[in-house]
Amino acid sequence: MSDDCIKYNKAGDAVAFVGTDAVRCYQVAALIAGLGLLAKGIKPNRAWTLKAALARATAVTGKSYRRGDIDRACADLRIWVATMKAALPHETIGE
Repeated sequence: MSDDCIKYNKAGDAVAFVGTDAVRCYQVAALIAGLGLLAKGIKPNRAWTLKAALARATAVTGKSYRRGDIDRACADLRIWVATMKAALPHETIGE
C-alpha cells in the first residue's frame, strides 16, 4: 500500500508532497513553469535548454514535441498534473 499524498495547510496551499507519485507531480509542475519561462526567453538555469525541457515533457506524456510546441506541451502536462492530483489523496495539516 502506498502512502503517497499531498498535504495542504488551512489556507489550501500545498505544503508537502509525500511519496514518489506526489514528488513526480511536483516535478512536472516545475517543468511547466520552466517551459513557461523558456517561452518568454528566460533560461531558468544553464541546464534548462528548450530541447532538454521538451525531451523531459516527452518522457512524461509519451508525445513528441518540437521547438514550436511549447504551448501544446504545457497543455498536455497540465492535464497530466490535474489527473495525478485528482488520483492522490489530500490531507489538511495544522488543524
